[in-house]
Amino acid sequence: MAKLTEKQKRFADEYIISLNATQAAIKAGYSKKYANTNASKLLHNTTIKQHIDEQLAKISSEKVADAQEVMEYLTSVMRGKSTSEIVVVEGEGEGCSRARRIDKAPDEKEKLKAAELLGKRLGMWKDKIEVSGMDEEKSKLSDLLKQMRGDG
Repeated sequence: MAKLTEKQKRFADEYIISLNATQAAIKAGYSKKYANTNASKLLHNTTIKQHIDEQLAKISSEKVADAQEVMEYLTSVMRGKSTSEIVVVEGEGEGCSRARRIDKAPDEKEKLKAAELLGKRLGMWKDKIEVSGMDEEKSKLSDLLKQMRGDG
């Protein structure tokens, strides 16, 4: 891959932040008068496009959970191996209380929800959909076809 100039890299980074090519060109140091024209040319530069795509993929992979991560998390909740932090208020006497944070394992409701989501993802059960009136519709269609053919 060809190397980006410092100005091109600044443009690409600013574009990733704002998704506004003209403003990114201005912030990168390109002339305000020709920022729109330069921005268009910069976005069509394959080296800059590749840099932008790589950075967006990196950001996406760091911040967005993939299917494997979600499945592992749901499994840890279902098995009671995850914890969440909650605040507990305790009385200390004479009308005073103190809040403290504690780690809490998932309760039965949370485990059940995780199991349900895992089961849906794994296709362990299907919702039944009942369709009524199909026999009547088939009969009407059959009669119509017979009439069109001259049979009825």
